[in-house]
Amino acid sequence: MSRPLFRAVAILLVATGGCTKRESPAQPAPSARGAGPSTSAALRQAALKTVEPGTQRPAVCLSGEDAAVPRVLVQEGRKALSAGESERALACAEEAARISPRLVSALTLRADALGALDRVDDARLAFSRALAVDPSDPEALLGTAELHVRRLGPARDALEAGLEYAIRGARAPAARRDRMLGAQLELVAGMAENDLGRSHLALPHLDRAVAVLRDDADAAYERGVALYELSRFAEAEKAFERTLALAPGDAWALHQLGLVVERRGDAKRAESLFARARAASPQDFPPEVAVDAEAFGREVRAAVEELPDAEDLLAVEPPLSPSILGLFRGPSDAEPCTAEDGPRCRAIVFYRKNLVRFAKDRKELERQVRVTLLHELGHLHGEDDDQLRARGLE
Repeated sequence: MSRPLFRAVAILLVATGGCTKRESPAQPAPSARGAGPSTSAALRQAALKTVEPGTQRPAVCLSGEDAAVPRVLVQEGRKALSAGESERALACAEEAARISPRLVSALTLRADALGALDRVDDARLAFSRALAVDPSDPEALLGTAELHVRRLGPARDALEAGLEYAIRGARAPAARRDRMLGAQLELVAGMAENDLGRSHLALPHLDRAVAVLRDDADAAYERGVALYELSRFAEAEKAFERTLALAPGDAWALHQLGLVVERRGDAKRAESLFARARAASPQDFPPEVAVDAEAFGREVRAAVEELPDAEDLLAVEPPLSPSILGLFRGPSDAEPCTAEDGPRCRAIVFYRKNLVRFAKDRKELERQVRVTLLHELGHLHGEDDDQLRARGLE
């Protein structure tokens, strides 16, 4: 299970410098009697003086002669982004890019700043511009990989794209020389593989990331997720304990650690961890549904119907086959429920007669019930039939 990482911005800033929001207003052309190196600063100061009363003043990066040096502007923008001054960071990036339009560090800073300002579509285009100038720049690759995996996921196409950006960046010579940058790229690749359900492929990336990012809670957490999904529970427990040592109170680490200790029979500690996770992030971990074993059995039996209802078959165009083995009703878990979805917003249904007629024997029936369940769960998570077919869940 992956989670929205509260340290995501901090990680991005370490690796790429820093960024912030808001575009600077267009500046007037310099007069014929320009004032030498400080002309641009003078123009910005004049612009500030003419701002209408009651309006917000535009962000300014630097006011001295250094404002004409793109490298200095980028450095200042990184500092601003690290300090949470997103508007000013974006002003620095745009000023540097105006002076030097093909300076990748300025273009990457601008993209990072737009992302920090939650202007995700603008950030995506800005990263595309940076990579158009230099397709192998590892900092631009890290930034766009982060954007696709952390912000545009869980869409599968976004995760796959982010993974490719991260792998390309990790293979770049500059990333191999800069072990910290390379480890950040390996971390994002591991996150993408975890979210794609391929933890066996995530673990090598995460092992390499943790070897360098020893004090990074995100790296420890993602490695714990991979180990948990691979049923390596003792190692996963150590990874989540390490996460909490680095980031006490991390709700997702508390919940995942609860899942691990629950498996080894420590129900009391597990419930304590689950309660702490709910308290830390109630929107992510609401109270469990109160249902005993008998009531749960009734719910499962209710999910089994004899044959598909005609209303379900005709709900789409063209209609579904009457021989379908199962059905997912409702929107994916990434979409909100509506009144039209009824009191049971989402449900998975098995069709008993179709299943027993499809299977050749009990073993085949057991296998097909499992495949059908995984198929419908895939629809719950937003996958289409082509994606499920590619995973062998047709």
